[in-house]
Amino acid sequence: MKKTALISGATAGIGKATAILLAENGYNLIITGRRNERLTELKHEIEGATLSEVVALNFDIRDNAQVCAAIDSLPEKFKKIDVLVNNAGLAAGLGAIQDGELDDWERMIDTNVKGLLYLTKKVAPLMVERKSGHIVNIGSIAGKEVYPNGNVYCATKHAVDALTKAMRIDLLPHGIKVSQIAPGMIDTEFSTVRFHGDKEKADKVYEGLTPLYAEDIADVVLYLVTRPAHVCINDIVVTPLAQASATNVVRK
Repeated sequence: MKKTALISGATAGIGKATAILLAENGYNLIITGRRNERLTELKHEIEGATLSEVVALNFDIRDNAQVCAAIDSLPEKFKKIDVLVNNAGLAAGLGAIQDGELDDWERMIDTNVKGLLYLTKKVAPLMVERKSGHIVNIGSIAGKEVYPNGNVYCATKHAVDALTKAMRIDLLPHGIKVSQIAPGMIDTEFSTVRFHGDKEKADKVYEGLTPLYAEDIADVVLYLVTRPAHVCINDIVVTPLAQASATNVVRK
């Protein structure tokens, strides 16, 4: 029987790459995101190229009522969720704490922390009921160390780091695995979003080095969820070769 994976933020980047890779490896999918056209395109792409079934759920993860309604709307067979990939997240702005934009702060807190909590709270009971499941949280190297002007984004990813550890403890008696992947510099839409659509400014982040790509993290997700039943990998930090820490980077 095929396993089912739910991937949040599947319209681009890590989420999209993970959806494609898991489908290629025999998973049925529930893909979520705010951009309905992209979700529909991805659903058709995956169903046209694989034997996987795909349910696309278009909602805003920052709204708990929308999260609950979306999960409740799933066909019964798709409520047996084996893997939850909490991927939806963003950085907005890059400035000193005294210059921060409240809207940026609230977007990051609502998406990176509260959105992850809303979706986990809705899906985890389905796993607890079956005494089986695996939750993979996409964190960041920013959740391990703070860098200049990263303040609130780093705080939200430190929260993901702490929540992953707490989930692992809380769900331990129920046989549910919890893992975190903390990527370093990765070239997705991430920096473009952080700089409010300024692609030129975003591209400069990766000048002079080969960053990670979405497919690299998708590979790690697949590795985590295909370990033997008795193995749980709790935490993985992944960086490009040119990056040793959040602030130690070699550029050519």
